[in-house]
Amino acid sequence: MKWGVLVVPLALAVGGCASVSDINETLPTMSVISGKKPHEYAQCLVEKLAESRGALQVEPQKEGVRVIVPQKFSSGPAAVFDIEDRSGGSSIKLHERISNVPLRPWDVRNAATACISG
Repeated sequence: MKWGVLVVPLALAVGGCASVSDINETLPTMSVISGKKPHEYAQCLVEKLAESRGALQVEPQKEGVRVIVPQKFSSGPAAVFDIEDRSGGSSIKLHERISNVPLRPWDVRNAATACISG
């Protein structure tokens, strides 16, 4: 019975629902610039995360694009990339749903880093 006291709150914290606006209100877990234009960076993310996350949602924004990464095992969002156009490339901010959980999947962050220059 003691395991239920520990496991249930952890499962609720990790599996809770979050909307794109909720995720965007958290501090960014990554803030970088890239020499790629916003659409090039977004396309790289789509290619890198296709196997592990499926279809990403790419939304045009006023000054760039927003990429919404789905969770691995449910339909809700796991991460949001705000990619803004700047002279000579892009400004990228990554917001993650479970940014304060140390044992989270690293595929999103690895793809974000790989797409900066690669």
